[in-house]
Amino acid sequence: MNGLIAMALPVALLALPATAPGDAMLAPPPGEAAAGTQPDGAGGALGFEEFRTIPVQDQVRIERRVIIRVAPRQPLAPQGFVGDLPRDEMPRQFEERRMSECVPVKAIAGVQVDKGNRLILFMRDRRVVGASLESSCRARDFYSGFYVERNEDGMLCARRDRLQSRSGASCDVRHLRRLVPVKD
Repeated sequence: MNGLIAMALPVALLALPATAPGDAMLAPPPGEAAAGTQPDGAGGALGFEEFRTIPVQDQVRIERRVIIRVAPRQPLAPQGFVGDLPRDEMPRQFEERRMSECVPVKAIAGVQVDKGNRLILFMRDRRVVGASLESSCRARDFYSGFYVERNEDGMLCARRDRLQSRSGASCDVRHLRRLVPVKD
């Protein structure tokens, strides 16, 4: 039986109309039958043309999303022979000062967890910025850094952006304040 099908298949393929590789057969409009076929109600069988039609795509959407990761600050201890040299300690007390509500994401060099719901952002120009999160968030969820979705302006802004931790926490930034060391 299989041999009979194998012999009849090339003859059946020769009977089908040939199409060029670039030709595309479009589906007929809804409610109209393709030429040379019976409607579904008459006979109940589908013709070869229905199997060979290509579905028409009305719209294609391409979305692009950029997520930026800010890693924790690296330890300050240099390795090698300069590691033994004395260096300034980080001050223990900071004074908060007002600043703009946005900072460039590219300018953030690292992040460190602070008490409560505040993160300390270390900027590439050696500024230190405190980012207060919404009251229901804990800063310790961001111990391994955070992700932020890149905006068109490339800025991280208070009362606009959300930070995503690697552990799954997601928090809004409420305030950004510049932290200035207090001299004793």
